[in-house]
Amino acid sequence: MGLILTILLIDQVSKFYIKTHFELNDSYHIASWFKIYFVENDGMAWGTRISDFIPFISDKVAKFSLTIFRIVALIGIGYWLFQTTKRQGDKLLISAISLVFAGALGNILDSVFYGVLFDSSLGQVATFLPEQGYASLLHGKVVDMLYFPLWKGYLPDWIPFMGGKYFTFFEPVFNIADVAISIGFVILIVFNKRVFRKEIQEEKENTLLGETQ
Repeated sequence: MGLILTILLIDQVSKFYIKTHFELNDSYHIASWFKIYFVENDGMAWGTRISDFIPFISDKVAKFSLTIFRIVALIGIGYWLFQTTKRQGDKLLISAISLVFAGALGNILDSVFYGVLFDSSLGQVATFLPEQGYASLLHGKVVDMLYFPLWKGYLPDWIPFMGGKYFTFFEPVFNIADVAISIGFVILIVFNKRVFRKEIQEEKENTLLGETQ
């Protein structure tokens, strides 16, 4: 619980600061390879929208559907975390699920409430608790601000499809919640044998028990 609350606090404080101190697309250079760059994401990962794949759905309906899907997914992750903790599962597994849960919740708070809590950041610094927000409930945009353009330049001509084109690595802009989700998934992938060892062992024991009955 402490890990979840810590990530949520850092995530929401950083987003609140950006919304109340930066205009949309404002940036602050920390180093040549690291910038605070304020953008808003009203879609999925990397700004992809459901309406990009299903063109006959309006952006508003797509955004609402995406928010509902995120809430349902969060409930599922929360249930997984509860059951794993109840069974006293591997601590690394609990930490990984907690990271994913905290990150998902952090971004859901943006999607659900930010459209009501703030007005537009386009051409101005947003106001907290305005008379009229920039969107209705469940239609808010996720605040992103961490930008790491580690390398920029033209790719060698011999690279298939991308050769000769201008390329930036790393292009996406993200937030603390995204970092937590990514770390959680990396732990689950890299240490999958360890974190799921107890669950696999319990499944084998239940199978053997069923065969002996």
